[in-house]
Amino acid sequence: MNFVKMHGCGNDYVYVDLRREKVPHPEKLAVSISDRHFGVGSDGLILIAPSKRADFRMIMFNADGSEGYMCGNGIRCIGKYVYDRRLTKKKTISVETKGGVVGLDLHLRGGFVERVTVDMGAPRLVPKEFHVRADGTATFLRDKIEGMDAFVLSMGNPHCVIPISEDPYGSFPFEKRGPAIEKHPDFPSRVNVEFVRRLGPDRLQQRTWERGSGETFACGSGACAVAAAHILTGATPRKVTIELRGGELQIEMASDGRMLMTGPATEVFSGEWPTPRRSRR
Repeated sequence: MNFVKMHGCGNDYVYVDLRREKVPHPEKLAVSISDRHFGVGSDGLILIAPSKRADFRMIMFNADGSEGYMCGNGIRCIGKYVYDRRLTKKKTISVETKGGVVGLDLHLRGGFVERVTVDMGAPRLVPKEFHVRADGTATFLRDKIEGMDAFVLSMGNPHCVIPISEDPYGSFPFEKRGPAIEKHPDFPSRVNVEFVRRLGPDRLQQRTWERGSGETFACGSGACAVAAAHILTGATPRKVTIELRGGELQIEMASDGRMLMTGPATEVFSGEWPTPRRSRR
């Protein structure tokens, strides 16, 4: 099975084109191929498939085999994959995801995609389909989780944004807080967690604990959730730069509330994944 490894700001995935390859058990493949010691090593598996609703379809699995709704960094790399391999000539494409159809604008350099702007849509502030408290009531934009102020919203997948004043890479108990909030009873489908420190009027620092994958170097939908929470509460202007462990993303809230994310898409290498072979005996 042929694959390509790509990343957006260090958030890395293994990509397989379903028009050329067969993947009968993608949830199992995601676990084995994502292993950083015995596999290719990634935050998950992304399958590129035909779509009746868009130019292409993205099917995403986290490193633990659970299916994801949307990945902002992962979908940017789909734009690079399909254009660089001449699967499309268009510089504006649409991609179907489990969280809805998403538009991509491809920015070229030397005939190849270098950066991608993704129309992530407007945030949902009362995302009942993702966030229901243990007592059955829905959570709202402002909340408290584990004794900390939080913003709970959806960007096609669930996010819990936690503002902090300390360095998220310093003494802050990230490894303890992240999984505790991800699996908190108020989030029966689990949740992505973003810890955010304000660095300046229009600059934020984000550290991400992603459901099903643990810490990732970046999270595009999470960056949009972080920006939306700060913009909607008046903490920042409508255009911000978010510093992640693997790089930077530019996020802008359009006049109609849509979140526009711009960032890099990088191909790392391609290869062949061995598949089980029948014994010749």
